[in-house]
Amino acid sequence: MSMATRTDSQSPAPHAADSHDLIRVHGARENNLKDVSIELPKRRLTVFTGVSGSGKSSLVFNTIAAESQRLINETYSAFVQGFMPTLARPEVDVLDGLTTAIIVDQQRMGADPRSTVGTATDANAMLRILFSRLGTPHIGPPSAYAFNVPSVRASGAITVERGARKAVKATFTRTGGMCTRCEGRGTVSDIDLTQLYDDSKSLAEGAFTIPGWKSDSFWTVRVYAESGFLDPNKPIRKFTKKEMQDFLYREPTKVKVEGVNLTYEGLIPKIQKSFLSKDKEALQPHIRAFVERAVTFTTCPECDGTRLSEGARSSRIGKISIADACAMQISDLAEWVRGLDQPSVAPLLTALQQTLDSFVEIGLGYLALDRPSGTLSGGEAQRVKMIRHLGSSLTDVTYVFDEPTAGLHPHDISRMNDLLLRLRDKGNTVLVVEHKPQTIAIADHVVDLGPGAGTAGGTVCFEGTVEGLRAGGTVTGRHLDDRAAVKETVRKPTGTLEIRGATAHNLRDVDVDIPLGVLAVVTGVAGSGKSSLVHGSIPAGEGVVSVDQGAIKGSRRSNPATYTGLLDPIRKAFAQANGVKPALFSANSEGACPTCNGAGVVYTDLAMMAGVASTCEECEGKRFQASVLGYHLGGRDISEVLAMSVTEAEEFFGAGEARTPAAHRILGRLADVGLGYVSLGQPLTTLSGGERQRLKLATHMAEKGGVYVLDEPTTGLHLADVEQLLGLLDRLVDSGKSVIVVEHHPAVMAHADWIIDLGPGAGHDGGQIVFEGTPADLVADRSTLTGEHLAAYVGS
Repeated sequence: MSMATRTDSQSPAPHAADSHDLIRVHGARENNLKDVSIELPKRRLTVFTGVSGSGKSSLVFNTIAAESQRLINETYSAFVQGFMPTLARPEVDVLDGLTTAIIVDQQRMGADPRSTVGTATDANAMLRILFSRLGTPHIGPPSAYAFNVPSVRASGAITVERGARKAVKATFTRTGGMCTRCEGRGTVSDIDLTQLYDDSKSLAEGAFTIPGWKSDSFWTVRVYAESGFLDPNKPIRKFTKKEMQDFLYREPTKVKVEGVNLTYEGLIPKIQKSFLSKDKEALQPHIRAFVERAVTFTTCPECDGTRLSEGARSSRIGKISIADACAMQISDLAEWVRGLDQPSVAPLLTALQQTLDSFVEIGLGYLALDRPSGTLSGGEAQRVKMIRHLGSSLTDVTYVFDEPTAGLHPHDISRMNDLLLRLRDKGNTVLVVEHKPQTIAIADHVVDLGPGAGTAGGTVCFEGTVEGLRAGGTVTGRHLDDRAAVKETVRKPTGTLEIRGATAHNLRDVDVDIPLGVLAVVTGVAGSGKSSLVHGSIPAGEGVVSVDQGAIKGSRRSNPATYTGLLDPIRKAFAQANGVKPALFSANSEGACPTCNGAGVVYTDLAMMAGVASTCEECEGKRFQASVLGYHLGGRDISEVLAMSVTEAEEFFGAGEARTPAAHRILGRLADVGLGYVSLGQPLTTLSGGERQRLKLATHMAEKGGVYVLDEPTTGLHLADVEQLLGLLDRLVDSGKSVIVVEHHPAVMAHADWIIDLGPGAGHDGGQIVFEGTPADLVADRSTLTGEHLAAYVGS
């Protein structure tokens, strides 16, 4: 008889597999990173911080997460890779110890009118199955409850190729839930024809009132007048029925005008293509004002905004239809689902229950499933994306978050911190790009990038613990314990903006007077009704400049010079100095290098592999023809001017031969919002979230208006940048403007002259004014959640 016994009392040697507990990055050079090398501990919470534009996203998203995703994609077959986004290998020497990365970023969810919170999170898919099994009357499969699926009917002969070929008569039907009137959008749009033309005039007399449509314009007005379909000398109101049909709705038709082949198209489709298909934010102010005047969106009268067909609305479980379920606040819907006791669909109810409870747990219980996903703020969109990961059983995964506390009240930040710690404690690596001190404080490891932004950043200033950061002397370390004091003296209002009976969304018949001529802050927990009150009751228009959180749209051809309109005065100044036309100084027009079409790089598409971008050999990346670069202004050519930073350009266009007041004014506004380090020709796609927000603010500052409405302007801003923003808000108020800010940041609240606090909770638990007064009164009162957190922040 033998028995194995262990005689050695020493611990076994560590297993080789346990040695891979670090993510190693060596020589990272993406965007502005300067040969960065760091080692990150796995299964820990690491926070990346630093001023806006210091290189945080370049390191976390464009290097670590991008390489992880690229390596995972390469495990699929070439056929499958052809359908996936192609990713190039990041500019880095060594990336070692990577695990599967799940990216939860702040990219806005698709603003397609048919995309809702329910369709984006699979909650709608489960609800549709539930109603198709339990709904009475039974109207069909899950597709019958889907507002994105139209009903289809077809019949005809089909040939079956089996043995003797024979034709068989067949019919096909599919029951969809789409409302036929609004096609699942919930709203119908009408174009106000009186805003397009004056029907008392003829085309020859200049009937069009559309911006930019001059009577001698060859491509617009003259193609109508000389098409042969219309009488150019007859007043529009006297057009026959056929002429009116041709004028407004005719399909694109080739016509000849003065020997030139042109396309004639009805006015309505032409306006929809030229104005309505573009991002409203990217339009020039006078064109945006025209679009807002000319187009009205009204709730669909047939489905009453539910997007669903009559059949889908008639099928119910108890007294609830799928339209009612989607319109409920999610916290209420979770209670309703919990009350359904149907063993036949028990697994489905459990899965739906978990999804809805995740919404509540993450602080989004105030949303409804029919909320259009394009209306969610960046912070809300990011938390909606987190929902599918909360109950996941996966471990040893790298979760990458981009400012998960954006748009959160201090009360909600502690809840978000708990979720981040829970993901870490399950054995995952959590990487977070963050500015809020509350979240930095819970980190196991901190990486501080800087010291400045843009070319002045891109290096690691500190790596270690939070205590080490506080004592480290970096910009972040110095500002980490900053506490703004509550204003002792506040400005006196010069008037009031009266809001009476506001009922948008969850507001409960709110009456409030917002003081003018001061810095007024509207605050409250996420979902309490702040944006509904401000944007719903103070429409952007005459005298009101509204800067919301909508994302900037822009391709790699767009840059700060084109987005702000700065390029126009620069082109004119170059043209005047050299006696040539302005179009030569645009890389998107006549001056473009013919080889790369003004892109500066030549792209080679390699199918399922990442495309290669190589610098154009003809223009050496300068984007312009050689002949254009021969023209100078103040000793510089156009490519050298676009390579300047805002600060350099402000000096260049401020005095001397290159003095251009129009350009200098725009550059002054860019410097005011803290973008002095950004180069004029830097593609918009390479700007960080905070930089884009400030670029948008600088553009809107040009608009004439006495009231500025800003929606969370501190999003994406470092603690040091918030000080600069407060200085800008003070300058706006001191110049005679009224500034109304929707904000959660305690430093902005403490700096306010007047605070309006909404609550007490979110969704139907909010929508009321719970406090109005000065910050000092709010701190002394402490009757609201905001008051408690502000008092703790200022240390009173």
